[in-house]
This record gives sequence, C-alpha cells and structure tokens, in this order.
Amino acid sequence: MNLDDIRELGQAVYYGNTLFAWAKAVLTFALWFTLLPLARAFIARRVRKGIADHPVAFLVSVRRLLDATTRVFMVAVATYLAMRWLRVPAQADRYIDTAILVVVWWQVARWLTAAVRHFVDTRGDRDGAVGESAASLNILRFVGVLLVWVVTFLMLLTNLGVEIGPLIAGLGVGGVAIALAVQSILGDLFASLSITLDKPFRVGDFLVIGEEKGKVEQIGIKSTRLRSLSGEQIVISNGDLLKSRIRNYGLLYERRGSFSIGIVYETPRATVREVPALIEAAIRAQPKTRFERAHFASFGSSALLFEAVYFVLDAEYGTFMDIQQAINLQLMDDFAARGIEFAYPTSRQFMIEVEAP
Repeated sequence: MNLDDIRELGQAVYYGNTLFAWAKAVLTFALWFTLLPLARAFIARRVRKGIADHPVAFLVSVRRLLDATTRVFMVAVATYLAMRWLRVPAQADRYIDTAILVVVWWQVARWLTAAVRHFVDTRGDRDGAVGESAASLNILRFVGVLLVWVVTFLMLLTNLGVEIGPLIAGLGVGGVAIALAVQSILGDLFASLSITLDKPFRVGDFLVIGEEKGKVEQIGIKSTRLRSLSGEQIVISNGDLLKSRIRNYGLLYERRGSFSIGIVYETPRATVREVPALIEAAIRAQPKTRFERAHFASFGSSALLFEAVYFVLDAEYGTFMDIQQAINLQLMDDFAARGIEFAYPTSRQFMIEVEAP
C-alpha cells in the first residue's frame, strides 16, 4: 500500500467523518486521558513530599483539591478536546455538551466541597475543637457543603438554558416561611456558629453576663451552660448570650491589685516617709508580681491613708489572693517591727468643766 492508497483510505468517510478525523480524535482522547492522570499523580506526589517537609496550609489545600479530582472529569475533558476534530449531528452534539457540562459542574462542586471541608477542619484543628465546638463545626461544614451543591446546581441549570428565576422565587418564599416558623431556633443556631468561629469564649472560661457569673461547661447548638460559684447550672440561649455584654475572665493574663491602709496620726513624720518604701518592698518580695506605685494618698478622718497598686502576672484568682495575703502579713510584720500602728475609726471627747460663779 503506497502513500496515495493511505491518503485515499484516510479520506474515506465513516459516520459523517473521515478516517483521519476519527484517528485524530482517538489520539487526542488517548493523549489527554493519559497525560491528565499522570500530571495529577506527579503533582500529588510532589505535594505530599512538600507536606512531609513543610506542612503548610496551602499545600494541604492543594492536596485536597487533587484528591477531589476524579477520572470522570478527566474523561470529560479528553472527550471535549477529542470532539473538536469531529462533526456530529446537532442533537448528538447537544447531548454530549450537556453531559460534559454536568460532569464539569459536578467536579466544580467537589472542588468547592473540598475547600469548605478544608477551611472548617483547619479552623477546628487550630482551635482544638472538641465536644460541642466540634458539633458546631460539623453543622457549619454541612451548611457550607449544602450551599455549594445548591449554587452549583443552579449554575448548571443556567448553563443548560433553564430559567431559574421562578425556581429561586419559589425557594425564597418557602425559605421565608420556614425561617419565620423556626426563627428562634435558627437564631440560636447561627449564634452557636458565631461563637464557634469568633471564639469570644471557650469551655473553661469564667464569664460574667449581667447578674450571672460562672464557668463555661458546655457550648451547645442552642444554649450555653455555666456552672455558677454556688454550684447550680445556668442555661443561657446562644442568641441571648451574644446580645449581652460578656466579661470573660478566662482571657485574663494578669490581675490588677490595689489596696489602701491607714496609720495613726501620732506616727512620726520620718516613719511616715518610710511607709511607701515598706509597701513597695512587701510587693516586690512576692513572685509573679509587678509593682506599680505606692503613695501617701490623703488625710483621712482618723488615719493617714496610703494607697498601693500592683499586678499579679497570673490569671488564677487563687494565686492573686495568696499574694495579697502574703503582702498583708509582711506589712503587719514590718509595721510591728517599727512600731507603726494601724488606724481604726476613733473619736475623742473633750469635757470642759465650768465652775459655778
């Protein structure tokens, strides 16, 4: 068979296309369906090696996107490129394009789902989510994945020429009706998600919310539970909780301490000048403290008043009280050694005797 025979055979038409066109389409499909999996495997291997050496978030996200890439999508890409060499009837071309569009948007949904899961899992790992926090993250993951698939499905319908305006309007009306029916539950649910994402407090933090105070025991989907100082459990809905002003002592990294003491007016002036130094020494002698100031502040009704301010470099209230107690005891010893008397409310009475004329 010479070259002319091969050229004549290649120009032969089968199902509306020449044999050369069919050969080009088959070779294009085979080439791309071979290259795409090899490229994915090569990049995935390099990414896994990079994660083993430097586990950065970007590489982990790339690995998840690669794992979400399916062979069905690669078949669709290879088919789309191969079909460029062929002429097919309009109806068949429409069916093929529809199938490719479905596969492409399905793959996009898988990529976006992987991205949502990566975001939620990364936040959970960074915050050490356990228990109820993990449950809130699972809800967030479910809502995110659901939104991805709904939006992707609507985009697919738009690309297929389907009018989605009435569908969106119907969904909007139904969504409003459902939202009104479960408004309170949805408010607490979104408040729970807000607490999970924003982290205004965590389990174990001590909170003061209005007149209520206690340690956080549980952050649920609908409510948060505190254990009060007197022992009972306080249950507050998450929606009401976020509307309140919260004082979180769990985020306290140091405590400010201040106190005032009074000594009697009969104390010698030289000794009065020594008192601020004695207070400073008593404070600096304690571990985990930072001295701020000590001054002869004012003249009281029955005492010379001194004021001191310091910081305890520990958030534990027990540690703060131990240090305050040690300072008080040290000052009692120092004052006793120097003969300085603490003042207390006193009053003097003067009696004047008037002799009768």
